[in-house]
Amino acid sequence: MIKEQNSNKMWGGRFEDKPSDIMEQINASISFDKRMWRQDIRGSIAHATMLSNQGIITKDEAVEIVNGLNKIAEEIKSGNFEFKASLEDIHMNIESRLRELIGEVAGKLHTARSRNDQVATDFRMWTRGACDELIHLIEELQGALGALSQKHKDDIMSGFTHLQAAQPITLAMHLDAYSQMLERDKNRFIDCRKRLNECPLGSAALAGTPYPIDRKFTAEKLDFDKPMSNTLDGVSARDFATEFLFCAAQTGLHLSRLAEEIIIWATPQFSFIQLSDSWSTGSSIMPQKKNPDAAELVRGKTGRLNGNLIQMMTIMKGLPLAYNKDLQEDKEPVFDSFDSISLCLQAMKGMLETATFNTASMLESAEMGYTTATALADWLVMNLGLPFRDAHHVTGAIVKMAEDKGCKLDELNLADMQAINSNITTEIFAVLSVRA
Repeated sequence: MIKEQNSNKMWGGRFEDKPSDIMEQINASISFDKRMWRQDIRGSIAHATMLSNQGIITKDEAVEIVNGLNKIAEEIKSGNFEFKASLEDIHMNIESRLRELIGEVAGKLHTARSRNDQVATDFRMWTRGACDELIHLIEELQGALGALSQKHKDDIMSGFTHLQAAQPITLAMHLDAYSQMLERDKNRFIDCRKRLNECPLGSAALAGTPYPIDRKFTAEKLDFDKPMSNTLDGVSARDFATEFLFCAAQTGLHLSRLAEEIIIWATPQFSFIQLSDSWSTGSSIMPQKKNPDAAELVRGKTGRLNGNLIQMMTIMKGLPLAYNKDLQEDKEPVFDSFDSISLCLQAMKGMLETATFNTASMLESAEMGYTTATALADWLVMNLGLPFRDAHHVTGAIVKMAEDKGCKLDELNLADMQAINSNITTEIFAVLSVRA
């Protein structure tokens, strides 16, 4: 005789004994997948409506189910819903509560679907929403960068290579470089969203279902572009999650580069930027310190963004078709990366909007670093007809002379430069100042 009092209700008559405590603990995902409750309820409402439209359940049954699901949504919103680890995941927690509310008819909701296609659908919907949110946050940060670029369009600074003064540019140009990086990041999320927007619902466990379901209806009801064409792929594909994680990691990489520059610029040695008190911290022992901790944390979170990507790729690399329980491990890295990159984008926007740029220090740095040397070499090519390599050599000698004299290039006199190349004229001074 089956020990019904000990068996797991989800598995019906196949199992006599309940799971061990450790099995229940390792098997449960409700602690993290409960954040997909909105997607799960929405997917179930679409599924119940479709079942009714197709005559698989009655319209009255569908109304009962939908009303019950809406009541559960209100309970979760109000904080009155009890999530139970013994029910494993968000799907069974909602279905169990639905049974408590409306009775046995709740069991009809799972007709023509499996938790395999249910979770794949929920996860795609959640990730789609995450893409939309991150696209919005990226655009907000781009707006902050754009406003700063407009404000500092005429403010000169040194551009750097190898962290050495290279050529004079404007602060606007420097900031716009990051805006361009973010534009590509945004487009990656747009592309990721487009690729993931196919509906797995109707794939069932792996091979579809014999019921006369309408997959186009549920796909449209859930704002997918179309149903997925292969049911094996429908329940087992997670490349959309891997792609999302890459997009997040790449965005984090760009933010980390900007954070690194903010950290450097905030040092007294550079003194290019002053962060507001609201985006800085102090020291427990050194009263004078004002640390750019927000920028450092943005830089530091790149590690977990990269780690989440590697985690997902490692989970997926050896999985045979179709569904495997390993896929329960797919959500936490995606949720964590979304939370982390969202925080980083908002922190970077807050830092920049409240920061003050020391444009005088930036100009001074550009003037001190012989940043117009390339312009001098180009003048020698264009006006004296020197081969660039010869012009490069002449310019190097002139820079060395200025360095020995302890002056800027535009502070040299004409005779000094003519001692290196006699054909140089007074017109050279037109390109020697950073403002020129």
